[in-house]
Amino acid sequence: MAGRRHSHHPKPRSSMKKADRKGAVRSKKEYEEKADVQVSEEQITHFANRITTFLNKANGRPVSRTDLASKCRGRGQAAYLRALKKLIGEGVIAERRNGYAMAAAAGMFRAVIIRISRTFGFAKPETGDKEVFIAGRDLKGAMPGDVVLLMPTGERNGTPEAAVQVIITPATVQTAGMLIEESGELRFLSDSLCRQPLKIENAADWREHLGDKVLATVTERGSRHSEHTVRIDASLGSAESARACAEALVIVSGVPTEFPPDVLAEAERLEQRGISEEELNGRRDLRNPEDIIFTIDGWDAKDLDDAISIAKTENGYRLGVHIADVSHYVQQDSPLDKEAISRGTSIYYADQVIPMLPKALSNGICSLHPDVDRLAFSALLELDENGEIRQYHFEKTVIRSAVKGVYREVNAVLAGTASPEIEEKYAAVKPSLLLLNELREKRLAARAERGAPSIEAEESAFVLDENGVCTDVAPRTRGMGEELIEECMILANEAAARLAKSKSLPFVYRVHAQPPEEKALRLASALDRLGIKHPALDAPRPKDYSQVLKNAADSPLKPAVHQMVLRSMAKADYETEPVGHFGLALADYAHFTSPIRRYPDLAIHRILTAYLEGDKPENARQFANAAAIAGSSTEQRAMQLERDCDDRYRAEWAKQHLGEAFDGVISGLTEFGIYVMLPNTAEGMVPLDALTTDAYTYDGFFSMHAEGSGKTYTLGMPMRVQITRADINSGNIDMAPAESEAL
Repeated sequence: MAGRRHSHHPKPRSSMKKADRKGAVRSKKEYEEKADVQVSEEQITHFANRITTFLNKANGRPVSRTDLASKCRGRGQAAYLRALKKLIGEGVIAERRNGYAMAAAAGMFRAVIIRISRTFGFAKPETGDKEVFIAGRDLKGAMPGDVVLLMPTGERNGTPEAAVQVIITPATVQTAGMLIEESGELRFLSDSLCRQPLKIENAADWREHLGDKVLATVTERGSRHSEHTVRIDASLGSAESARACAEALVIVSGVPTEFPPDVLAEAERLEQRGISEEELNGRRDLRNPEDIIFTIDGWDAKDLDDAISIAKTENGYRLGVHIADVSHYVQQDSPLDKEAISRGTSIYYADQVIPMLPKALSNGICSLHPDVDRLAFSALLELDENGEIRQYHFEKTVIRSAVKGVYREVNAVLAGTASPEIEEKYAAVKPSLLLLNELREKRLAARAERGAPSIEAEESAFVLDENGVCTDVAPRTRGMGEELIEECMILANEAAARLAKSKSLPFVYRVHAQPPEEKALRLASALDRLGIKHPALDAPRPKDYSQVLKNAADSPLKPAVHQMVLRSMAKADYETEPVGHFGLALADYAHFTSPIRRYPDLAIHRILTAYLEGDKPENARQFANAAAIAGSSTEQRAMQLERDCDDRYRAEWAKQHLGEAFDGVISGLTEFGIYVMLPNTAEGMVPLDALTTDAYTYDGFFSMHAEGSGKTYTLGMPMRVQITRADINSGNIDMAPAESEAL
């Protein structure tokens, strides 16, 4: 014993490594104990500089804990440990399995978490604009708004993928969910964080709200979302109400629903002021009887921002597209303008509107109501006999709309099925309607000639009762009236882009780039599997996609092919360079026609106004870039919110039809089950356990085969189902094969 205690033999090499590991553990404990000791900022800065100097010399290779402490002469010093903690927390250095490394040298980068679901999330790098996918297991409890350090891990379907290394700056996060009971305790089931119910720190205050849709704030963070603790802040009502669930989604999305007092006051002042004689100076007066101007919109529309006029000419048509002169009222950098750019777009779901501008403007002085004077910004176009643009110019005008047209009434007039009352309402504008319909037919023919793909995407129209409960869902239909207005707006938008491009103006273009190569090739592979003929898609042109849709026109797979083509395309967004619009097969395109509802439209009104006045807006290029960025990000937020809210209303409808059978079409397959879309656009899942007890083989693409019965389910195949469950809180609908289908 004594000899062993006093032995001077050197330890084996492996024992030295073990001792180093023990030393590292002691250092970590020491780090935790001493990191909060009071030290000066100068000492911390001194050690931070030494740490980064040594790690930079390592060129990205990790330096062990003990080596770094030794080289920095910081072992055991509180200031060194504080500097280490600070650099890790700021994402400057990263802790690796075998030591520390400079984060950037190791390939890591800073990003902001922008959205998460229960199984994945997305982050936006601080430099660069391409979103990064993060698998749920790699989020490490990160929440939207958190600034994080990410390590790239590869790609997923062409999207960069990464894992969270450290949360640099945690955000204060409010989330929505439902109060449930688990093992006798009140718990919070989050909509987006995880599938496991979370602990509630103030549960005793909310026991009477079991089953409510609530808002909660994350108060304690764990290393996974399921380990977070929340505080319940408010109840919005029963989670069985689509309206309450949609309200929760809106709040959590960060979309502002109330206007600040100064913004409201400015809007009300502008409306009450009306139109002065001075404001008419320099404007072209289009209030003459021969200039028949009118609007066409939905029956419930109140923000009428576009009106039209048309006349036949010797060589074609003279088309006027008259847009509310919103930029006249919303001046750059005013409270109204700052609020508008932060909102970016109006949001529409079910029977609700979250406007970009206060109602005093959007429904008042800027809305082109009939029989009142309104200031407008007019695109005046000379078209040839085929409806193509020959000449164009833009003018500030004053107009007086003759009729507030409604799509369904206009469709009846054009179809010859209108009632005498409707015919009388449109008597003054019927010649114009007939001319517009003539132009519509030529424009649609021209669109087909350009090869623009006509994708049929199902949109839902909701019928709500007096309590806001969804009682019916139907596909949103488009008639001749909708088509003719769309074609007129496209012409004005094209002319605006042409003008900006020809004059090299700083501008905001609506761009739709060519489909990414990897997505186009995946589409080709999918079409091959489905047996749908197609052109080569390695460098697709619009007419190639149009040909794909034609080839699928008579196939039961048509809805599925339309969805696949849509998903293979790039996202349309806003840019300051004229990339063109793939979906419309146009080289020049912008958004000019909805300045009440979209900030990019308002921005280019301001830019074009300055051009007409021989001036440039202040910081024009920076302004155009800011408008493009804001337009793209807020549009994406709005689209996601609208989809999520619509899911809740569809589930509310389905809840009233539990047990009922419907004929649907298989719209998707996964290893977990079959998605079926009903004719009214409601979509649900038939889980595998709802099918006959059999072993199923999923091909990973478009079919699922029952090994015992031999039955195969394929994309686009009709399937009769019954609704078995509808969860309004999540927006999910479960289905099962109807009896006849199961047989």
